[in-house]
Amino acid sequence: MMEWSDRHCRSFHRILSKEAILYTEMVNSGAIIFGDKARHLDFDKNEHPVVLQLGGSEPEDIAKAASIGQQWGYDQIDLNCGCPSERVQRGSFGACLMREPELVATCVKAMKEATDIPISVKHRLGLDEMNPAENIQDYQFVLNFILKVAEMGASQVTIHARNAILKGLSPKENRTVPPLRYEVAKQLRLDVKKDFPDFKVILNGGLENNADIARHWDDFDGFMIGRAAYHHPAILIGWDRLIQSGGKDYGYFLNENVWLEIQEKIITYTQSWYRECQQKNQPFHIGSITRHILGLAYGLAGARHWRQVLSDHRILHQVQSEKSIRDFFESASQNLRIFSADNEELTLLVGTEE
Repeated sequence: MMEWSDRHCRSFHRILSKEAILYTEMVNSGAIIFGDKARHLDFDKNEHPVVLQLGGSEPEDIAKAASIGQQWGYDQIDLNCGCPSERVQRGSFGACLMREPELVATCVKAMKEATDIPISVKHRLGLDEMNPAENIQDYQFVLNFILKVAEMGASQVTIHARNAILKGLSPKENRTVPPLRYEVAKQLRLDVKKDFPDFKVILNGGLENNADIARHWDDFDGFMIGRAAYHHPAILIGWDRLIQSGGKDYGYFLNENVWLEIQEKIITYTQSWYRECQQKNQPFHIGSITRHILGLAYGLAGARHWRQVLSDHRILHQVQSEKSIRDFFESASQNLRIFSADNEELTLLVGTEE
């Protein structure tokens, strides 16, 4: 989710769900230590609980970056050992770290000693031609990897239930070509809990909607949703009820009242960001917010108009006041046709149907 789940994306997702745990995009430890800390680490207080996801392989640097993350106010630090990008591999972090479980364990230990907040690791089910579903050695490799990070103080792993193919596949292909093996991830959780009963195993990969989450609810301690939540963010509307019901109630209904409530919160957040930019004498670009919410109207009549307005740079450039922010969003949604809970029929928010 690099360059996707930035502070504006996370703030938008927090509007949709109060109980979900939000993760930053992966940030290299060196960028935090030597770069612009505010650019990489600033976040809105309403984002809590929020996890800082780190990339890196030098234990001392990882520990220092984790310590800075705690000082900045993050609730948890996550070490990414799952990204298969060749660009990431050249920096010696991401999925290639699974080849060096002792190094990963050392990084976890260093982070744990440098902080007093939870430490977690995100990883793949295996590498390249490994087949933990049929080969006991491959299964044991992944199990030992998890047991080692648990022994060093991690409290959680997130398993992307596919292998990472380090050469020959693009990051996009790595999310679709290697087969999903949920049953292997489920068994890993059971085996890890024999030694670490409080250890959490989170499932990631291939979860496209809330029904997918509910289907696996009793087999894992949580679920990480990335691109599905980004492209179809309305699914987050059902997450609080899903969590509160223990996976039994996963539906949601984006009616007129819900839409207007969400839109008002988006306007309020955007106006707040505008004022912050004014105070800091920084340029305000509403496009840095709107690019994350294009998918909110997915499936609604009039959604094309919503997307066109939110991505039209000529229009975006003109939004430079609190009033124009409100006018902008109200104009963007004027052709949406949404079910009205009051009238029990489809109604237009404003204007005429597209």
